[in-house]
Amino acid sequence: MGEWHAKEIILHCDVCSAETVYASEELQVLAPPRCKFGYDVLIHVGTAWFLGCRSEEEIQQELAQKNISISKSEIDYLAKKFIIYLAVIHRENSCELKESMALRGGYILHLDGTCEGDSPHLISVLDGLSEIVLDNVKLPSENSAQIIPFLSRIKARYGCPQAVVSDMGKGMALAIKTVFPQVPAFICHFHFLRDLGKDLLGIENDILRKHLKKYGAQSLLRKAAKELKPVLNSDPNWLHALATCMEGRDDEKPPEFLPTVYALILWVLDARHLGDGLGFPFDRSHLDFYQRLKTMHSVFSKLPTALLPINSLHQQLVSSLQKIMDDAILRKTASSMQRKIQVFDELRKAMRITLPGKKQGLNDDGEDTDINTIEKGVTDFCQGLCSDYNLAADSDLQKMIAQIDKYWDKLFADSIAVDTPNGKIIIQPQRTNNILERFFRNLKRNHCKKTGTSSMSKMLKTMLSDTPLVKNLENQQYLEMILNGRNSLEERFAEIDSNTIRKEMKNHKMQTEGIPRKLKKIITKSDFPKILLRCFS
Repeated sequence: MGEWHAKEIILHCDVCSAETVYASEELQVLAPPRCKFGYDVLIHVGTAWFLGCRSEEEIQQELAQKNISISKSEIDYLAKKFIIYLAVIHRENSCELKESMALRGGYILHLDGTCEGDSPHLISVLDGLSEIVLDNVKLPSENSAQIIPFLSRIKARYGCPQAVVSDMGKGMALAIKTVFPQVPAFICHFHFLRDLGKDLLGIENDILRKHLKKYGAQSLLRKAAKELKPVLNSDPNWLHALATCMEGRDDEKPPEFLPTVYALILWVLDARHLGDGLGFPFDRSHLDFYQRLKTMHSVFSKLPTALLPINSLHQQLVSSLQKIMDDAILRKTASSMQRKIQVFDELRKAMRITLPGKKQGLNDDGEDTDINTIEKGVTDFCQGLCSDYNLAADSDLQKMIAQIDKYWDKLFADSIAVDTPNGKIIIQPQRTNNILERFFRNLKRNHCKKTGTSSMSKMLKTMLSDTPLVKNLENQQYLEMILNGRNSLEERFAEIDSNTIRKEMKNHKMQTEGIPRKLKKIITKSDFPKILLRCFS
């Protein structure tokens, strides 16, 4: 309908002692009091912004097609208001959510946080069984003193979980132990392996990165590829000649030197794509790059001399490659790193997660294997490592074994038998925190899609802490729970007291405003100190 005007007739009863006032129930379901936009527009903006990843411009255009004129600032305001409404009805239905989790035997609390730059830490907790976000908070840091009140709120609202899964942060571990002293606490296998690998391979990786940067190998190769591309584009037959030669066809003459060098350069630069998308230490791009440089140097040394033109480009490449090959530190570091990688990859196989060659990337939850089988695999790995004299003498590998021993009890979660209204059931805690990790990555991806920027620092500063609750709207069971018998979110939002929403919006504004506007206007005056002194005199 677009914009329209309503005339509301308000009735009151003179007979009743309380003089009861009767307003229009139909109008209350359509729009919040003293608001310009109805619940339908509010929910369209919220779902399009958070679930549809639409930008302000896209939402503005969509609403314009529905005959609704709205500014970008109003869209931003309504998006925040949508989260406030969602957070209020989430809290109102916490008892129903607790009962629902009790029917499944309780809940497995997954705790994780994200931050970027100087932004606050967004901490979220999620039930690992239903994958429902339970609560969120923004904190200055992951300090135990700040996390404890948050976890205490979770405990008061939902009771104690059957188990807790988190990363290896000391602040989180201490907070969990303080609030849930009797609850089994486990660490995420992915986080554990990642931290273990960084400690094991980090020094060698840094040495490789710094030395390769010193020689400027990557920039030199990119420069060479850029210079060669226009020359090769003028000859359409070079690619065909190279392809047929690679196929081993004898009827074709060998490709010329320049196309060979160009293809080899692109092959070396492609080393950064060799990994499985898991990041360091599972992907080792600097070592892969160094190994491909060695291969390139070997190819150059074996090419017939007649094919090698004497030009500045070739001489520069050969000279740079020779310096890299002569670097004893690079050779020793690469050899040491390769030896440690073999051990680290054996541990990955024993833990049945982040296996080399898998292409799930950061979505890898590990193989669906019995936890006792995994525990036995890690036990055999540790025993085999200790029985090898050469490996056991390596101090870095000894530290790795010590870390495994330290966290042993938190790595292997036995199945938990719980009583439910329907009898006793067995639940198995997930061994990774990837549910929350995936959510945080989606949050960043959606922000990048809407704004075109990859930095989340500003967004984390201004966003409402309860924004992760929108993930729950994809869960049909959760949606039916919060609707509480109503047919739509519009009807459910209409039941919320508008004064509660205004109060929440005001609190958020006070938290996000660095300096109040009136104060900022005062302190920006050039003679502010003099005026201040005059006030006291």
